[in-house]
Amino acid sequence: MLGVNVTFESLDTQGNALNIAEVVLLEEEVPHFLFAVMQQGLIVSALHNHWLYTNPNLMYTHVQSVEPPTTFAQKISNAFGTLSPPPVDVASH
Repeated sequence: MLGVNVTFESLDTQGNALNIAEVVLLEEEVPHFLFAVMQQGLIVSALHNHWLYTNPNLMYTHVQSVEPPTTFAQKISNAFGTLSPPPVDVASH
């Protein structure tokens, strides 16, 4: 994983929000990551590249849900665990 941007919209009265993530992946990371997010019930709304002729090929994955933001964050974190090597846990440093 090369980058991630996560946004949470306003909460409704039940504590749910529109949650959106854009995750930049290496092409070879895409299958495992997509499988992990879809297994958790998240919606993959887009998968594309932003740049032509990059080496390595970078893929932008858009994932969304309507649920509590903390639930969405946990699911995205779980999906990161499928990547090799997993992202650095900054909280432990």
